[in-house]
Amino acid sequence: MSSRSSSPPKGPLYIGFDLSTQQLKGLVVNSDLKVVYLSIFDFDADSQGFPIKKGVLTNEAEHEVFAPVALWLQALDNVLDGLKKQGLDFSLVRGISGAGQQHGSVYWGQDAEKLLNGLDAGKRLQEQLEGAFSHPYSPNWQDSSTQKECDEFDEYLGGADKLAEATGSKAHHRFTGPQILRFQKKYPDVYKKTSRISLVSSFLASLFLGHIAPLDISDVCGMNLWNIHKGAYDEDLLKLCAGPHGVEDLKRKLGDVPEDGGIDLGKVHRYYVDRYGFSPECTVIPSTGDNPATILALPLRPSDAMVSLGTSTTFLMSTPSYKADPATHFFNHPTTPGLYMFMLCYKNGGLAREKIRDAINDAKNEKNPSNPWANFDSVALQTPPLGQTSPSDPMKMGLFFPRPEIVPNLRAGQWLFNYDPSTGNLTETPNGEGWNRPADEARAIIESQMLSLRLRSRGLTSSPGGDIPAQPRRVYLVGGGSKNKTIAKIAGEILGGSEGVYKLEIGDNACALGAAYKAVWALERKKDQTFEDLIGARWHEEEFIEKIADGYQKEAFERYGKAVEGFEKMEQRVLEQEGRK
Repeated sequence: MSSRSSSPPKGPLYIGFDLSTQQLKGLVVNSDLKVVYLSIFDFDADSQGFPIKKGVLTNEAEHEVFAPVALWLQALDNVLDGLKKQGLDFSLVRGISGAGQQHGSVYWGQDAEKLLNGLDAGKRLQEQLEGAFSHPYSPNWQDSSTQKECDEFDEYLGGADKLAEATGSKAHHRFTGPQILRFQKKYPDVYKKTSRISLVSSFLASLFLGHIAPLDISDVCGMNLWNIHKGAYDEDLLKLCAGPHGVEDLKRKLGDVPEDGGIDLGKVHRYYVDRYGFSPECTVIPSTGDNPATILALPLRPSDAMVSLGTSTTFLMSTPSYKADPATHFFNHPTTPGLYMFMLCYKNGGLAREKIRDAINDAKNEKNPSNPWANFDSVALQTPPLGQTSPSDPMKMGLFFPRPEIVPNLRAGQWLFNYDPSTGNLTETPNGEGWNRPADEARAIIESQMLSLRLRSRGLTSSPGGDIPAQPRRVYLVGGGSKNKTIAKIAGEILGGSEGVYKLEIGDNACALGAAYKAVWALERKKDQTFEDLIGARWHEEEFIEKIADGYQKEAFERYGKAVEGFEKMEQRVLEQEGRK
């Protein structure tokens, strides 16, 4: 696949790779940030010799989800072959960076450095490097085999709150620390023979360097091992994770972490020069995690918010404030010291909205295949905010979880409440008393999701000045739901956005694009020039974004501010009822 113009692009060029669960992408941009080539290798459709489904293998008995590392080797040569067939002149490529699915780990064997350094341009990566690994598989972010290890991590520093304060997150199944702890207990002999442990991002950089690359300053925060305050691995957590093998051994396996996300790691290995025609001066820049790479797909300013409205919901923000909480994630910013990346991950997103959409269509007995959202949008816009036809009416709000949720930690279910902001009274309505169902639920599901984002991002946004309250500068929407202007309108009313709500026109290529931009910044920056300043000066809004809704509206923002207090009470009430913390 290519999006290049008819005339061959001139250099310098930069490649951003995205090694995700189901695909590897290689995306090429020029210095003006324009995409000139794109090559995609789909693991299920294009790979040979791997019995995978949606990019992974599963061991349901132990709740394991993992990927064959050799699959990724096959993919890289194929993506480069695809770029070559499209006519890319690799000699014009000045820099390479990448994005890797977060939390996955790669276990290198004793011969890894020798095999990486000795790559032969006459052979493909897979046939040369399959013997480079002590373990042939990488745990995937969907893996949930580490509950016991997560419990150990959460308690080791004195509770989930203290672990989150130190590392940016409470323990999660997918995080690399608990994964390594389980690995060394399950495979002690293999662990002993493991020379280095990479994240998926640093594994990708290692392939281009011809030796093991260091971990990235942002991606390392997805391990539950990096103490963000200290800017170093947490010695206590290393002790837990290493077990009888010892802290110093684990430190050697993990290696150092450069503070500069744009550091020159070295030149591309001769393999790529001889096989594909790369310049021997092409520089390898640290690859980062897929979520950090996503916020680099545009010059996201502090207090700008990005909301991904896919099957799940993800909220990303660049912020100078570090306010850790077990329900959220904090990472070091991938390029800018002094900034952090704040992230919320929800399992319920598009699926919850679609369930109510379908109920509304069924109630109306109307099917519109060309626009199944027409009825949902209509009733959501006709319903007044929070179902209040007058200021004295109670606010209608609810939780809608077709799947078990992690924010808050609740089983699948639906809970409906009425809230009186004048008295603070909160009344559950298990049968929907006073609700016009399912019509009221169309607006309520959007409000519920956006109120949760507003609740948990309080204190991280800034005030535009004057009497305008703290809020995001801009709200950027990505993912399938970003096309829905009804969702965008209500998102602006709840979250604000002093400059409005925007749709990002980057399709599914945000991670690869952010990685490519990272390479541009790393190699073309002036002394002390930030990523935001360099990319912002070259980023032409009319080509990348579209304003689709107003942001801050005083009356609506204040009304929803009162609703946030009721929403927090509602969550706490349900958690107590369910016996959850």
